[in-house]
Amino acid sequence: MDYASLFRLDGKHVLVIGAGSGIGRESALALAAHGARVTCADRDLVAAQETAGSELTAYELDVLDDAAVERAAAELDPVDVLVFTAATNVRKRILDYTSEEFDRVVSLNLRASFQLIRAFGRGMAERGSGSIIGFSSIRGTTVEPGQSVYAATKAGLVQLLRTAAAELGPSGVRANAIAPGVVETPLTAQIKANKGWYDAYAQKGALGRWAQPSELAGAVVYLASDAASFVTGSVLAVDGGWTAVDGRFDPPN
Repeated sequence: MDYASLFRLDGKHVLVIGAGSGIGRESALALAAHGARVTCADRDLVAAQETAGSELTAYELDVLDDAAVERAAAELDPVDVLVFTAATNVRKRILDYTSEEFDRVVSLNLRASFQLIRAFGRGMAERGSGSIIGFSSIRGTTVEPGQSVYAATKAGLVQLLRTAAAELGPSGVRANAIAPGVVETPLTAQIKANKGWYDAYAQKGALGRWAQPSELAGAVVYLASDAASFVTGSVLAVDGGWTAVDGRFDPPN
């Protein structure tokens, strides 16, 4: 076993969806640094091009468009590793939620994920190998007021990926979820703008701070690589200890 190259991705084509910003952008750069040929896909083509620079490939993709997803699967084939980070959230109490808001969050966070797994998983299964990596959240496990629909989609994504692992595993395809804690991304800008809210979240985890998007990239590289060749159907928490620590009171010795 060549352990020195365990995390190398030379010869692999990786598609990162949501590569225009945040975790997706850092994941694309980290995967490329480990030798992968990376396609940076995003609904915002300009943002994807900024991530891609002169070394990587940019691709415009709206994951809410089923035909566009199928077209991408055909045009980009073969894709050895699929990473998707795109998500949205509407922070409202259940009784204040509208049906339109519910549909909007579920459509992007869950339905689009289903379509991506189907479109790209098919080719992986036919070739006999592949890695699918989706982004869940601590909200797939722990909840708070105002996170109902987002939390439901993130928990649902875990079960969707676990089922994909079970169904595609015999064909050599792995499927896993990464569950970040609080990360400074455009999705959490609303929280960062409120110091009390921001500080409360920072104090909840064991490390006492928020994560930067780059701190999720290592988990993506790991699950994409042969270092995780026997890892499938799993949820990798990268949450600074959020789900491990109660965090509400530090009792005296």
